[in-house]
Amino acid sequence: MTHQQQITEDNRAIVIGAGLGGLAAAMRLGAKGYAVTVLDRLDRAGGRGSSIDQDGHRFDLGPTIVTVPQVFETLWSDCGEDFHSDVDLRPLAPFYEIRWRDGTRFEAHSDTDRMKTEVAKINPQDVPGYERFLSDSAKRYVVGFEGMLTKPMHRLWETIRVLPEFAKLRADRSIHGLVKTRVKDPKLQMALSFHPLFIGGDPMHVTSMYALVAHLEKEFGVHYAMGGVQAIADAMARVIRKQGGQIRQGAQVDEILVSGGKAQGVTLDGGEVLQAPLVVSNADAGHTYSHLLRNHRKKRWTGPKLGRQRWSAGLYVWYFGTKGTAGKWSDLGHHTILNGQGYTSLLKEIFIKGRLSDDMSLYIHRPSVTDPSVAPEGDDTFYVLSPVPHLGWDNPVDWKSEEPIYRDKVSAVLETVMPGFRDHISTELVFTPETFRDRYLSPHGCGFSMEPRIAQSAWFRPHNVSEEAEGLFLVGAGTHPGAGLPGVVSSAEVIDALIPAVPQAYRQNQMAAE
Repeated sequence: MTHQQQITEDNRAIVIGAGLGGLAAAMRLGAKGYAVTVLDRLDRAGGRGSSIDQDGHRFDLGPTIVTVPQVFETLWSDCGEDFHSDVDLRPLAPFYEIRWRDGTRFEAHSDTDRMKTEVAKINPQDVPGYERFLSDSAKRYVVGFEGMLTKPMHRLWETIRVLPEFAKLRADRSIHGLVKTRVKDPKLQMALSFHPLFIGGDPMHVTSMYALVAHLEKEFGVHYAMGGVQAIADAMARVIRKQGGQIRQGAQVDEILVSGGKAQGVTLDGGEVLQAPLVVSNADAGHTYSHLLRNHRKKRWTGPKLGRQRWSAGLYVWYFGTKGTAGKWSDLGHHTILNGQGYTSLLKEIFIKGRLSDDMSLYIHRPSVTDPSVAPEGDDTFYVLSPVPHLGWDNPVDWKSEEPIYRDKVSAVLETVMPGFRDHISTELVFTPETFRDRYLSPHGCGFSMEPRIAQSAWFRPHNVSEEAEGLFLVGAGTHPGAGLPGVVSSAEVIDALIPAVPQAYRQNQMAAE
């Protein structure tokens, strides 16, 4: 029996997880005529892009930067809706500012001449190299983004066919390695290569294809959604419900049911069974295969196979609100990156040695600069993020004892740009890799599933079409194309091309029956 024949008999579909990838998948399935049920263990939609309201402050827990708005525009359009009617997206200028301990600053803008000026402030001799890097970035965008982002990669041939272009572009070289051939100043090497850290990857080992991010920023800008990414998730949930779909919060899936090699539905933690011939997992790919399919003999993603993967970095995130500080620290913008003493040495500590370093680089998010709704009037809301090792190393960090010590170290760095800030803190919240493990069921508490190295990308990554059970699909950070908002939303577009629409005659029969 073909899948097309199955859906004429049963158009039920279950989506595990209401992260951005799961919500996008539910929207697309609803537009195809499926009766969709989204199951999520949290209390609100959004997954790692959700938020927490605490003492009048809204803490956006995960992604803060929206690039490539057209992936959302296309999603909404394919569902017969208008994204910009539902979400207020604001372009940011500058995109972010990078600072070093010696006082050097670098602002990122879309204007090429402005960027050349920023490069020249650090090292005038590197301007020609920066121009070559822009060319590198544009070429990788064509191959890696336009050519692969929404294309299925579950057949080996799809990866093999791009290998000549990959070889020509030296995709085997790391993004940091590529940048080193273009600019000589270590500060500029950092400024042009750090982007994989936003998805938990090591710039010294992640493929140079990620240079395409510079082109994305330049061509499409960096944006902020008013209300945070939570506002995008809430808008997606409204579309799903408008289509007739259901979203059940506080519903944790314990197992994916498989019989005769086909997905049959899921069992919830409390024992409730929901049946459906189509299951989409937005749970971490590692969790999907190690736990949700634990009673099913697997063909590819066995325990040893998962154990050999390189996982993304962990994250230490300190969320806090400050009282009466609106307008204080006035030179601190919406997005600021504070560099530690040693860029490459810190990367080695995190990704190669798995050790927590006294040195650190911090990302400071101050959304109140753009969006006053994040804090009570006159107050401020921040989150400060530090990449740290995940929990999968031989001697993982014991965060229960280490967290207050590490918080003091982070505080000392923040004092250099926000003097006296701790005296103003009115509320706070901390996430460590242990929080990511427990809240998001992330293997090793990593922030972004499997690291996006070249041998863990495209066909080598867990496939959008699972080989473990017919009717089982994967979306989200752990599958193709990877982490980040454009990646997880596009993973739903990948499966959209692989899942047939419910025949119109069946939809009409269902409507008549109702």
